[in-house]
Amino acid sequence: MELAKVSDSNSPSEVALSYDSHSDLLSKLPRREFLSHDLVFYKNYWFYPHFLEPIIHLQDSFRARPGDTILASNPKVGNHPLLTHHPQQLVPFIEFPSNTNVTNVETLPSPRLLATHIPLSLLPESIRSEGSRIIYICRDPKDAVHGHAIDLDKAFNMFSEGSWLYGPFWNHCLEYWKGSIERPDVVLFLRYEEVMSDPVKYVKRIATFLGVPFSIEEEDFGVPEEVVKLCSFKMLSGLKVNQIGELSRNQSGDMVYEKSAYFRSGKVGDWVNHMSEEMASRLDHIMEEKLEGSGLTL
Repeated sequence: MELAKVSDSNSPSEVALSYDSHSDLLSKLPRREFLSHDLVFYKNYWFYPHFLEPIIHLQDSFRARPGDTILASNPKVGNHPLLTHHPQQLVPFIEFPSNTNVTNVETLPSPRLLATHIPLSLLPESIRSEGSRIIYICRDPKDAVHGHAIDLDKAFNMFSEGSWLYGPFWNHCLEYWKGSIERPDVVLFLRYEEVMSDPVKYVKRIATFLGVPFSIEEEDFGVPEEVVKLCSFKMLSGLKVNQIGELSRNQSGDMVYEKSAYFRSGKVGDWVNHMSEEMASRLDHIMEEKLEGSGLTL
C-alpha cells in the first residue's frame, strides 16, 4: 500500500504560517451558534473553529506509525480505560496540540494508543495508509445529547437538526459503521450499551482485534475479568488522580477543565432522568430515518 506523503517536522514559524492560512479559510465557512459558542461547517461536519484548525493542520503534519491504535467516538460517549494517570494524559487526542499537561503524541513510544473525535473521512491520510487499527464506540444518542445539555431543549433541537459538535451525530456513526463493514480488520465498531452488558466478552473481542488474544491459561486464571475490574467506571472515577485538579487541552492554556468533568454517571439509559418520552420518541424516529438501509441501529 502506498504511503501518504507527509511533510517534515514543522518549525514554530511554519506552524504559525499554516494556521494563518487556515484562519482565512475558517472566516469563509458557514457558521451558527452552538450553546453560546460558534460552530463552522466544513466537509459535512460542524466544528468549533479552534478545533477545526488543528484537524486541518493534521492532514499533512500527523505521522501514523505501524501499530498505532486509535480510539474514536463522538464527544461524550466515553472511551478511556486507564488507571494511573488521568486518561487525557495517557491517551492524548491527536487533534489537540500538546503542552505540559497533555502528552505529545510524537514523543510516545510505539505502539501508541491515541484518541480522536474526528470523523472517519477527515482522519489524516497516514492513518489509513499505515493501516492503523481503529476502535470506534457509539452510544445511544439520547444519552449522548443530554450529556452536553445545559439547556436541554435547545441542545435537543440542534442535535436533531444535525447542528452538533462533530455532527451530524448519525453521519459520524455511519462513516465508522461502513468502515467496519468494508475493513473489519482495521475498524472495530462497538456499541457502548453492548459493551456494558457483557464487558468481559468485549475485552476479549478487543484483544483479538488488536492481535493479542488472551491465552487459554490467561482465561483460566480470570485475566479478562481482572481487566474489566481494573478499568471499570467505578474504579476509574473513584481514583484521586481523576477527581482532583485541572487539565489543559491545548498550548495556549485556554481550554482548562476539571479532571472530574470527564466522568459522568456512565449509566446506560440515564436519559430517562433528563428527557421526556416525547423527545425520546422523536429522536428515535430521526435516527431510524437517518440510518435506514445501513444495517446500523442505535
